[in-house]
Amino acid sequence: MSAATTRSRTPDRLCAEAVDLARAAAEEAAAPGVVGEHAGLVSEGDRVVTHYFECKEFGYRGWRWAVTVARASRAKVVTLDEVVLLPGTDALLAPEWVPWSERLRPGDMGPGDLLPTDAEDLRLEPGYSGEDDPRLEPGYSGEDEPAPNAAVSHEMAELVEAEDAEVTAGPPANFPIAPSRGSIAAVAEELGMRRARVLSRYGLHVAADRWEDSYGPKTAMAQAAPASCVSCGFLAPIGGSMGQAFGVCANEFSPADGRVVSLAYGCGGHSEAAIMPKPPRPAPPVIDETRVDPFPLRPSPDSGSVSVGADEESGELGHS
Repeated sequence: MSAATTRSRTPDRLCAEAVDLARAAAEEAAAPGVVGEHAGLVSEGDRVVTHYFECKEFGYRGWRWAVTVARASRAKVVTLDEVVLLPGTDALLAPEWVPWSERLRPGDMGPGDLLPTDAEDLRLEPGYSGEDDPRLEPGYSGEDEPAPNAAVSHEMAELVEAEDAEVTAGPPANFPIAPSRGSIAAVAEELGMRRARVLSRYGLHVAADRWEDSYGPKTAMAQAAPASCVSCGFLAPIGGSMGQAFGVCANEFSPADGRVVSLAYGCGGHSEAAIMPKPPRPAPPVIDETRVDPFPLRPSPDSGSVSVGADEESGELGHS
């Protein structure tokens, strides 16, 4: 039989009576006035007892001060083991910790905040550049060499220098300076294309889904709009492939002012809402099914015919 099974769970008498010692230790560790009434004790083993005291500190509802005391074998003096604050069964606990990358919401960033671009694993290691972000892919930064057949390649520059050397006479000092090799990076920067990374197809799709959920054709505002944004004069077009499905609203009275909206979105601030023609009214039905016409069945004594029909108000059959 192991030693653990031979230990008694009956609290040691001297340790159980050391309530004052446990309270004094809890009050020394806690702030004044936050240690409440004695809430029981538990035997932790041979001559080891834990005393519990209520915690009156704000924000720690249901927590208890746990003070463990012990006594050596054949000793008459009880000594202090440890003092901790532990949650009880009905304690108010903080929610389970969630990584900040999962808690981050649009609009949470403030001045001075830095956000790594890896949405899957927002790591903070030194030197991390966000290359694993699926929303981005490498762009053109001007660091790559141009193609051999490009007008600004090394080969073309060497041909220019060779031509100048053949047709120019005189010492080398009189040679005209060969035009320096053009820079694709400068052209790309002029066109707004010189970026180390650009949106990937995945990044474009998730952005389009997000914009369409907020300002798309399925929203309540678009369902009640007189027309869509594609025909609105307040729509400011955007470039790139996203411009085929989205634009920017420039109507200050629209709920989407300054937002990227789907071309199929719409609101009551449409530029043509005031002069938009009314919807056409449907033509009257050829067969009126709201009334019943009489049909003759047999001759009547008066007119020589009998007709049976349904009363227009009650719907009951009648004779005429």
